[in-house]
Amino acid sequence: MAHTGDEPLSNRERSELDELRHRVGALESGGHPQAARHHHFLRSTGSVLLILFAALLSLLSVIAVWANSIVRDTDRYVATVGPLASNPDVQKAVTNRVTDVVLARIDVNALVKQLQDAVSEKGVPPKAAQLVGNLDGPITSGLKQLVSGTVERVVSSSAFEKVWVDANRRVHSSVDKALTGEGGGAVSLKNDEVAIDVAPIVAQVKERLVDAGLGIAAKIPDVHTDFVVVQSKDIGKIKTYMRVLEIMGSWLPLIALLVAAAGVYTAFNRRHALIGAGLAVFLAMLVLGITLTVFRDVYLDHLPSGASPAAAGAVYDALIKFLRAGVRALGAVALIVAVGAFLSGPSRIAVLVRNGCRRSIGALRDVSVSEGLRLGAVGRFVHRFKRWIGVAILVVAAIVLFTWTYPTTMVVVWTTVIVLVGFAIREFLDTGPTPAAPESRTAAAP
Repeated sequence: MAHTGDEPLSNRERSELDELRHRVGALESGGHPQAARHHHFLRSTGSVLLILFAALLSLLSVIAVWANSIVRDTDRYVATVGPLASNPDVQKAVTNRVTDVVLARIDVNALVKQLQDAVSEKGVPPKAAQLVGNLDGPITSGLKQLVSGTVERVVSSSAFEKVWVDANRRVHSSVDKALTGEGGGAVSLKNDEVAIDVAPIVAQVKERLVDAGLGIAAKIPDVHTDFVVVQSKDIGKIKTYMRVLEIMGSWLPLIALLVAAAGVYTAFNRRHALIGAGLAVFLAMLVLGITLTVFRDVYLDHLPSGASPAAAGAVYDALIKFLRAGVRALGAVALIVAVGAFLSGPSRIAVLVRNGCRRSIGALRDVSVSEGLRLGAVGRFVHRFKRWIGVAILVVAAIVLFTWTYPTTMVVVWTTVIVLVGFAIREFLDTGPTPAAPESRTAAAP
């Protein structure tokens, strides 16, 4: 009795066979090739447009998540602006601002008058008294040095860092109002600028000046003066866009992901579409990164007169620090997805890479088995559900990245490493199909 050797078709083989039968049936029935080409063109065009739209949405998503985090996440906001307290350029700008405010509240003429009265009371000769009256310039210069040195010591102290961080934490609830132009508070938006009230610094300087012997400083009133964090004539437009992005921050990433998935699903060759989607998002992140660098120079070139470019640059870099981190992270994810889709294809390089990895892992498994390792039921289970195990690994990695609050490039890299390790373990545990039991065959007598 002859053995036929027929084996059931796999799901993939059955799908390919059904597709071939459909195409043969269309040809035999005298189908319209022009209509088929037109349908193919529409699907391809639709897929490309969806992928490009998803890339644009991914760019806006990064900005939206950043804007949302700055407004709603107090810890993230403090982590953004906190280091500015120890930045030399910001310290210098704050020192100059507070020094000008304090000097404007001290009456130098009154100081000279007090000195003249003191000289007259002690019976100093008239010529000496006249010389005292001409000390306006030296007194002003010395007073400015005294005030500036005192302010600088206050601003560069650890106490100022604590005041700066605590103040920013307390006023964080006003940041939303500052970005939308509503309300007041310690953070305000007026005259096209976002400013922080540094009155506590003035109060500390006033106290130290009095302790240093400058009694007239005690007469300085409570001064509410602003240190400008962001200043631009276009901030009115920027705050409107920021508000819109802040509202959409929770939805844009999901919408971008769904649009990209629709673009890949619509394409005839979905693996090529997945590669294209990854590269499109990577290029979008590259464009956004370049734009942030160019916009920095444009912003600094258009600062109002009197503003400190160094301090403004430090503030800009601090504010977009986490935006840059998000750009790098999403760009890394997109590039990894594109490379992974390419290596899963039939190209010569992809096949060589896959075969090389399989042989290496297989050789390690064979050595382990020869040393006494027995995989048994585990190996058979992994072989049977190998595809689903791979899908589960990718799904878990996607969930981790998508639910991570603020993923960085290192988070993406380590997630990729863990995924590769997971696939390597899967390949190591796959012992292959169970050998068929020998069949007893009855040979017919001639």
